[in-house]
Amino acid sequence: MLDVKLHTAIDEIPCAQWNTLCGTAYPFLRHEFLAALERSGSVTPETGWQPLHLTLHEQGAMVGAMPLYLKSHSWGEYVFDWAWADAWHRHGLEYYPKLLTAIPFTPATGPRFGLSIDHDRGIAAIVDAVRQLCRRFDASGWHGLFVEPGVTPRLEAEGLMKRLGSQYHWFNRDYGSFDDFLATFSSRKRKNLRKEREKVARQGVTLRRVPGRDITAPMLQQFYRFYQTTYRKRGMKGYLTAEFFSLLCDTLPEHLLLILAEHDGETVAGALCLRSDDTLYGRYWGCQAEYDSLHFEACYYQGIEYCIEQGLARFDPGAQGEHKIQRGFEPIETWSCHWIEETGFRPAIADFLDREAHQIRAQMDALAQGLPFRKPDQA
Repeated sequence: MLDVKLHTAIDEIPCAQWNTLCGTAYPFLRHEFLAALERSGSVTPETGWQPLHLTLHEQGAMVGAMPLYLKSHSWGEYVFDWAWADAWHRHGLEYYPKLLTAIPFTPATGPRFGLSIDHDRGIAAIVDAVRQLCRRFDASGWHGLFVEPGVTPRLEAEGLMKRLGSQYHWFNRDYGSFDDFLATFSSRKRKNLRKEREKVARQGVTLRRVPGRDITAPMLQQFYRFYQTTYRKRGMKGYLTAEFFSLLCDTLPEHLLLILAEHDGETVAGALCLRSDDTLYGRYWGCQAEYDSLHFEACYYQGIEYCIEQGLARFDPGAQGEHKIQRGFEPIETWSCHWIEETGFRPAIADFLDREAHQIRAQMDALAQGLPFRKPDQA
């Protein structure tokens, strides 16, 4: 018999137990990352993220763990369901609160739970528990975002509906250098990319990559100003506090890479990435002034060079951005899974998801035609 417990703070769960179940290679599911979000005030009930982390127990031992949040809005998720909320509202129903299993503010595919028991048994217990929680909290449903593709069939078998999305990722095909990567481009596309990199150099901007253990407090303060500037340009405030980044540097330095851009002896831009054993994740960016093509250099090309040097298999630069295609980032599928509590809405949601998937696949096929890689008969 499995017992279910809820935790209103990640710190109620011992770090070692959580990481033993969930692993430590993928940075975003680590106890330290989730704790940094909560301890820094970035993820709290006041910001619309009420932690309700779920653990499974058997004979006194913790055998399962999953991040879970009670959400009062849909910000910071990157799988957009505003139209669903509007449909609920138009029918006189409340869409919020809803239950969410995701990494806050992080559209990066990866594991969403850890189990030391048979996965079919553990997933069945999790789904059953979440359905009961939907009724307990009067939630409209449960949403698992950016789940690993291999998990979706099991969740579908439990009655969840899957939703297709897409992103653009770079894949390392055993390149020995950035020039080896460029050699796979058609001649015109190769020249265009080189021109972008040359523009940055001609403006007198230089870049350097700083491993997490070498990131100093002044560097982090500068980066945070850049990060907030990115949001201010849109009339918003960044979701994450300065303390969050400081906690990351203190607790997960081995997962961090800071890319700094400098001009005339002054740091003018920065991009902060995280890495796993095989993947680089581009996460946060900002600059104090506009420099031609600097965003592409700092957020894409520096990351590609790093992956080649470190032997990483993949570079996930973040959500959205069709402009990544012409720079060698390939369209890939992403998945989310959804339990809809209101039975009357399930057929309509299922129909929407089916039509949306056809549209996304057609768009992915069309975008793939714009990839810069040369054909076999091209130079």
